[in-house]
Amino acid sequence: MRRMLVATAVIAAFSLTAAAQTAHQQREERGALRVENVPVTPADVSERLRQYVNTRSAGFADWLPSGGVLISTRFGDTNQLHRVDQPMGARTQLTFYDERIAGASMRPGTEEILFTRDVGGDENFGGHILDQATGRSRQVTTPGSRNENFVWSDDGGAIAWSFVPANEPNYDIYVADPANPDARRMVLDGEGAIGPLDFSADGGRLLLQRYISIAESRLFTLDLASRTLTQLTPDLRVSYSGGEFTPDGRSIITTSDEGSQFQRLVRVDLATGARTVLTPDLTWDVESFDLSPNGRTIAYVVNEAGRSSLRLMDARSLRSLAAPRLPAGIVSGVEFDDASRRIGFTLNSSTAPGDVYSWDMRARALTRWTQSETGGIPSSTFVEPELISWRSFDGREITGFLYRPRTPGPHPVIISIHGGPEAQFRPGFSSTIQYWVNELGVAVIAPNVRGSSGYGRDFLALDNAEKREDAVRDIGALLDWVDAEATLDEDRVVVYGGSYGGYMVLASMTHYNDRLAGGVNIVGISNFVTFLQNTSGYRRDLRRAEYGDERSPEMRAVFDRISPLNNMGRVNKPLFVIHGYNDPRVPVSEAEQVYAAVRRNGGEAWMMIAMNEGHGFARRENQEAQREAETLFFRRVLRLQ
Repeated sequence: MRRMLVATAVIAAFSLTAAAQTAHQQREERGALRVENVPVTPADVSERLRQYVNTRSAGFADWLPSGGVLISTRFGDTNQLHRVDQPMGARTQLTFYDERIAGASMRPGTEEILFTRDVGGDENFGGHILDQATGRSRQVTTPGSRNENFVWSDDGGAIAWSFVPANEPNYDIYVADPANPDARRMVLDGEGAIGPLDFSADGGRLLLQRYISIAESRLFTLDLASRTLTQLTPDLRVSYSGGEFTPDGRSIITTSDEGSQFQRLVRVDLATGARTVLTPDLTWDVESFDLSPNGRTIAYVVNEAGRSSLRLMDARSLRSLAAPRLPAGIVSGVEFDDASRRIGFTLNSSTAPGDVYSWDMRARALTRWTQSETGGIPSSTFVEPELISWRSFDGREITGFLYRPRTPGPHPVIISIHGGPEAQFRPGFSSTIQYWVNELGVAVIAPNVRGSSGYGRDFLALDNAEKREDAVRDIGALLDWVDAEATLDEDRVVVYGGSYGGYMVLASMTHYNDRLAGGVNIVGISNFVTFLQNTSGYRRDLRRAEYGDERSPEMRAVFDRISPLNNMGRVNKPLFVIHGYNDPRVPVSEAEQVYAAVRRNGGEAWMMIAMNEGHGFARRENQEAQREAETLFFRRVLRLQ
């Protein structure tokens, strides 16, 4: 069974015009937040909104040796680890850090827990081992470095992970004895974004994956005694995702889109390289899987138009096995227990936050382990979205999810655009969206524009490089759809998004300024050239594979033409810019420079920078402040009562 833990700024110079001087005079420090032009929140807004922000979820992390579960949930400001010893039992908190716990797994055969955490959202994750008997933890990794992809050997005697030096593109592979972490050793001087997936049962080999892009990756085995690296699959433009050794060490199970638009379960024979497709009839992606410790069963999750289907397969006969009937939602974190009998996972849906469940294959029984709180708000008030579609400029069908208020329309609209871009909006629980719909009376549309994952390999590539603005044109077609929908108010539409979704917000505003009331840009890219030059070194080549290489004169010309920063003169609608100062992915300079451009042009702009956050706000107090300020912005630009 796999034992895996899935875990600045260059400020643009600008002339101090009168508008910029005014913005400087309006700067305030509110705790860890630096805000400009953001009003103080009235008590009536913060009181009700706090209930939604305090909605909790619980995520499955691992099975405990006692038969209970290790989970992640938040009772303070950040997610911490808890143990639950029986279904619906007490959640006993195990970690008490100010910083979030990013991931965790049990050391096989012990009560020790490996967990990762960073500082202030900088994503320099360190690996630590918690001894539950003493409550003390020891660090496995070098302090201040970035480490990820932790995997355990089956006997718990070794741990492997990937390490990347500061501002470097190449990862190295390390192995350590958890009892003597200072004796850690580098076993591979790696190339690119390479990381371990699994130990062989005898502990002598590591299965490695090198990620090149969303459309291309490589699989290798590393013999730890000889340090011999062997590539398993040919140099095809194929995407592999995840992998586990079979117990006999002769094969691996992985997913691949070779010969298909979608990720399918595949068995690879290590002696011959022969690849056998285990799910040939699927027309959706296999998004995750786990092989039972005895090698007899595969549990896998299929992404069907954004919702999950949990399925079980006999690994020998490939016959389907009885699986739980789950409510429509999203399944994640699937893992067998050591007895190969129970499967633990997290399930959340549009109207219920994440909770931990298990399926007993022998008893065919579904068990719920946690029941997370919804801030005192009845779950019956939450709204289910409906799947919608529209035709874009080239006749291609684009889909999304529409959340409608229960009140009479026509309703103002928030178009919430996901990041990535190699991602997908999925109708899991969002207290933010539920607040907008139920408390503000706003309809929310979450589109999956071209370039989104989940709809096939070809669809994923439709926005690459010089085709970037075709995705923006999908938003233009969505605005046409809104115009024709009688229950929606086409004169009150806001675009909202984070990271790549922030770029989409800014680009939509430069193209459709007259059709929009405003935009909210969260940790967004404002200029592809400055973004690629200033993002962390470990990400730069990976992002060039998606966006294009700014060092190429031809691509540089495309970036100069399409980057929102160079086109903000077209925008005269209000813009709210939100960012984390420690963001290692999209540097805070991307926010500073677009805010300055709007103010320099005499436009209305709000800005919120959290000095103790990274790529998005993780601390509850900052999340509350962000949601409060967004509410005031929406009240203003959408003319809400």
